[in-house]
Amino acid sequence: MTETPAIRKRPRPGSLAFVLALCMLPTLPASAQQPLTPLKVGVSDAVNTALPLWMAEAGGFFAANGLNVEIINTGGGSRGAQELQAGRLDIMRVGLSSVVQANRAGGDLRLIASMSNVIRFTFFSGAEVKTAADLKGGVVGVSSFGSESDSTARLAVDRLGLMPTDVTLKEYGGAMQRLAALKTGEIKATAINEPVASLAREQGVNVLVDLVAEQIPWLFSGVVIRRSDLRERFGVIARFLKAAIEGNHLALTNEKRAKEVLAKELKLTDGKIVDISYNDFKLQTPRNMEP
Repeated sequence: MTETPAIRKRPRPGSLAFVLALCMLPTLPASAQQPLTPLKVGVSDAVNTALPLWMAEAGGFFAANGLNVEIINTGGGSRGAQELQAGRLDIMRVGLSSVVQANRAGGDLRLIASMSNVIRFTFFSGAEVKTAADLKGGVVGVSSFGSESDSTARLAVDRLGLMPTDVTLKEYGGAMQRLAALKTGEIKATAINEPVASLAREQGVNVLVDLVAEQIPWLFSGVVIRRSDLRERFGVIARFLKAAIEGNHLALTNEKRAKEVLAKELKLTDGKIVDISYNDFKLQTPRNMEP
């Protein structure tokens, strides 16, 4: 009687077994590193939650895993999710809100890892807005509709006892653009995360709702792919995640280098802002990038 070989199950994406399996993948030998597989990876904005990707690049982990990664700022999470679904990006670092919006519109995206599992936004307001009543009837800026800045702005409005119809949401792009619009009075409030949140505090911008302090569970910064790539490009996706997890580990264990990379990528010259951004990253990032 012939013995039937045991079926080897592929670990379920998002499970701890899946993450551990990625870490066990061997680094490609030098002879296998040419040519490198090109990957276009989107980020919703230049924020500290993207540090594992920048560290993977700086540490040579992408190249060591046979990848040539181009990191692209899409200026909004939902915009990046649309680019991913359309095939113009291979991977997107974005929150679950944008994934849900894309899938409700006919997309088929999957979040397979996480760089942050809590809300990272502070809701800032203009100088003339001190209370919920002051915000009523005003414009609230978001990066793009359906993004995490959109979802958390709506949550902050709810925290203030207002209805969504009490304000007007408007797209304004990245955090720096929204902060500038807030200071000129174009908008009355917006949700901002690090490092721009610290810049806003330094400039005396009013904090209306501090959602960061609440540590609200939220798939805030995920690694998102098209579901078909789990089947068709599993090896490539696994190598990318392995490199990103190695980058995350390097960021957590080499503070000096991580701060240098953070300052370079975020164009920060103020050491205090760099320290705040790094400490915020270190406190919030999941070590194994598991959702």
